[in-house]
Amino acid sequence: MTGRLYLLPVPLGEDSPAPSILPPHTVDAIKDIDYFIVENAKSARAVLRQLPMSRPLQKLEMHEFDEHTPPERVPELLAPLAAGRQGALMSEAGCPAIADPGAELIAAAHARGIRVVPLVGPSAPLLTLMGSGLNGQQFSFVGYVPAAEPARTERLRELERRSAQAGETIAFIETPYRAVKLFDSLLAALKPETRLAVAAELTLPGERVEMRTVADWRHTDRRIAEARTVFAIYARQTISAVAARPSKRAQPGTPPRRR
Repeated sequence: MTGRLYLLPVPLGEDSPAPSILPPHTVDAIKDIDYFIVENAKSARAVLRQLPMSRPLQKLEMHEFDEHTPPERVPELLAPLAAGRQGALMSEAGCPAIADPGAELIAAAHARGIRVVPLVGPSAPLLTLMGSGLNGQQFSFVGYVPAAEPARTERLRELERRSAQAGETIAFIETPYRAVKLFDSLLAALKPETRLAVAAELTLPGERVEMRTVADWRHTDRRIAEARTVFAIYARQTISAVAARPSKRAQPGTPPRRR
């Protein structure tokens, strides 16, 4: 019988204690696990040190898996689980494989018949969508946009057109040291009526989630923190705006239209 691969979410920052962020079910599911595949060993130990693990931290087996890990290492990492051992996958922050490495390893686990168990925890893209007031029925998360110009502006305008055509919210994330520049690019590249949500330091003491039109952002306090930030845009006209249009109902005496 094969083991299980638990996908363990991680707090979104050092000022967000794991016991206050992860639900009891998630903590209970991994407290007996002693085999971990992690994006960063140091940050993983810092999280596990806060949890009531059944074994001392030094007794936990830990292997790193990041964007530089060669694909040929995946079978080796999954071998203990294929043999029946229980293991957990941890990103450096947030949910495994969401804007982080891990999808390739998870796909390989499925191919080997290893049961994959996603656990509940903080997800920056979903928290942003929840707090944005944008379309939560149809949305996309596209990871990172190009860091250099003119590719960045071209990509932002492409995403704006896609949002307008499909009526979907589109979210993307940026690192702390690039967030301010990306915000400025958004305000320069997008149309005034496009709605833009900014979510920074989610679940942390400095949490900020705000949504305005691009035009409103241009005329208000534009400062944002140098923090990991999720941006979301929605370019389709709001339902309330459509409802406010003059009614096109037939005037009295006008015969009904045939269908």
